[in-house]
Amino acid sequence: MGSMDRNTVIGFILLAALLFLYLFLSTRSSQELQQQQMARQDSIAAQKRHQDSLRIANDTTRAAIKDSNVVVPVKEETLTVENDVLKVTFTNKGGQPAKVELKNYKSFDSTPVVLGGKAFDGITYSVNSGQGQSSQISELFFTPGSVTKNADNSQTVAFNLPVTGGNIVHQFTIKPGSYLVDWNIQMNGADRLLTQGNFNLIWQSQPEQHEKDVVYERQHTNICFYEDGDFDYIMSKTSKKFEKPVQWVSVAQQFFNITLINKSGFSSGDVSWVKETSDTSRNLARTTANLQAKLPIGAMATLPLQLYYGPNEYKILKEQALEMDKIVNLGRDFYAFVRPINKYIVMPVFGFFNSFVGSLGLVIALLTIFIRLLTSPLVYSSYLSGARMKALRPEISKLREKYGSDQQAMGMEQMKLFREAGVSPLGGCLPALLQIPIFFALYSFFNSNIILRGVPFLWADDLSSYDVIVKFPFYVWGLGSHLSLFTLLAIATSFAIQLYSMNMTPDQSNPALKYMPYIFPFILLFIFNSLPSALTWYYTVSNVITLILQFVINNYIIDHDKILAKIEENRRKPKTKSKWQERLEQMQEAQKKVEASKKSGKR
Repeated sequence: MGSMDRNTVIGFILLAALLFLYLFLSTRSSQELQQQQMARQDSIAAQKRHQDSLRIANDTTRAAIKDSNVVVPVKEETLTVENDVLKVTFTNKGGQPAKVELKNYKSFDSTPVVLGGKAFDGITYSVNSGQGQSSQISELFFTPGSVTKNADNSQTVAFNLPVTGGNIVHQFTIKPGSYLVDWNIQMNGADRLLTQGNFNLIWQSQPEQHEKDVVYERQHTNICFYEDGDFDYIMSKTSKKFEKPVQWVSVAQQFFNITLINKSGFSSGDVSWVKETSDTSRNLARTTANLQAKLPIGAMATLPLQLYYGPNEYKILKEQALEMDKIVNLGRDFYAFVRPINKYIVMPVFGFFNSFVGSLGLVIALLTIFIRLLTSPLVYSSYLSGARMKALRPEISKLREKYGSDQQAMGMEQMKLFREAGVSPLGGCLPALLQIPIFFALYSFFNSNIILRGVPFLWADDLSSYDVIVKFPFYVWGLGSHLSLFTLLAIATSFAIQLYSMNMTPDQSNPALKYMPYIFPFILLFIFNSLPSALTWYYTVSNVITLILQFVINNYIIDHDKILAKIEENRRKPKTKSKWQERLEQMQEAQKKVEASKKSGKR
């Protein structure tokens, strides 16, 4: 039981680090890559079949419209509408946004962040064109769009498609300072255009790289949705079938997303995607959503949709649709327990410091100090427990000499020693265990906080990504093509903490523990090197504070003479064993007898 001290704490942290490493490496498994390649081939074949069907259906529809003597444009024309944050380019081909530029953000190469605009991108739905034929709306040319400026300074763009006995209108409204585009589909003659009111929409999106590490950005790209009142997402799976009503579906990159919202809800559908596996490509994935809605059967029908093109910013997304703020990953699945830490502690404190401190690097440092102050009572109790354990080191050494390799007897006598001295070998574990959810909370927070994006600090040019102190001319397994200085500082300070902790360990007889100061920082090198500078900077500051606290508490606050006196006082008190201690000793005694009988039998 001698290892149940600070080494146990290190063991817990090591376990968490190994789990973290596993989660990272699992995203790159060969099995997943093989599945992605197969799915990609299937998607290419499906797209070709889809394009062929569009061409055939489009020819049929043009012929039907020509027979009805309705004049329809056959040339694509674009129209650009702007507000404070968006620049939307519309096309009359399908009467929809062709691409959207975010004015306040730049990609890693300093070009504007553009969402959409690829040949794969687009939204379509089928309409009846007569004689048992149907056509996809994305292949039809609407009349050139018209722009109307409204009294509230919003702008409305309208596209009109004449059809036999009616028309289809796509009406878009863009409000000042908003990333949300309202889209109303109005059908005059819906009873002829739709079969029994069935509206089948296909949305395709191909998100593109906007961060400097495309591999890391792919890992954080996912599809989010709100189905039957619950938020969910897919990241490693390739598809999701919707059995219940869906209000919105989002293609979310690390810091940006495109979301399709149906105010009245889609009744069913599915979404699938193929992640890009080539590191040389700027494409992250190709997604396809098939969504169904039921419109009232009648001559007139309206479908109220919305399109969000913008940043993954918590406060903005919270105002768009129910639970869209969960697109910002503050803790999911295995890490869902850290979401309340981020929402109610980390985010408010970070926002408070950011309101009056100009440097985000200093804000992170102040956040670190706040967290360490918050956990300081537990840290003090941990160090006090460590000091008590250190005071027992001479007696534990005597027990080691007395019992040698008899681990069973050693454990029993050591437990008696701890009980007599009033020392708990688990006293230092709780603070370290508390550090695990805090670390996971900050990992989620710094990975998803768009405020850090592109912000320099010290030698780092972007706190939302890793800093580079050395650039390798080739790829190094586990490290990539760079070395981060913040990572090296985090490792160096972790190494110093491990050495100090080893000095506080009462029982240093275990040879494996001698290598712990080297093993743990070595593992951190491979985990931290690709993480955001904000996180490795936080870890470095936290380690420095830990070293200072260790030195001050152990040398100026804790009175070691009083600890020894307290231990002697506890020894003189009458002892009562707990039921757990009694059971443990009974089990140890029984096991000792079994081992003794085995030895006598061998003789």
